[in-house]
Amino acid sequence: MSDPVFTAWARLLRAQTHLLGAVERELKQAGLPPLGWYDVLLELSRPGCDGLRPVELEKLLLLAQYNLSRLLDRLEKAGLIERRAVAGDGRGQCVVITAAGRELRERMWPAYRDAVRRHFAARLSDREIEMLAQMLGKITA
Repeated sequence: MSDPVFTAWARLLRAQTHLLGAVERELKQAGLPPLGWYDVLLELSRPGCDGLRPVELEKLLLLAQYNLSRLLDRLEKAGLIERRAVAGDGRGQCVVITAAGRELRERMWPAYRDAVRRHFAARLSDREIEMLAQMLGKITA
């Protein structure tokens, strides 16, 4: 028996897996780091962002804390972010993007953008993309 709710659910999950895999492959082929790096660097480079606490990044990125900690370690080792102490909070730290991190994010954007266009936008009409954005907006609201 086919249940439209679970058919749609399964297709949504498969689409996400398929699209993320395609984008990741293209980034790798272009000699760029994984998409997770771009996502962190993007959040840290938004206008008015003077840094974020790891817990704030965790909420924005939907990553498990232990995954985010390892990712931040790699980004810091690569010189793309810095961790700074938060004034008045002995244990708190803030993550800040570096100039190298901004440059990498800017270099990654064209490959990311083009992969999304090829694997997502090229398969749907403008109207379908608009409708999908509205439908997904209802789910995430």
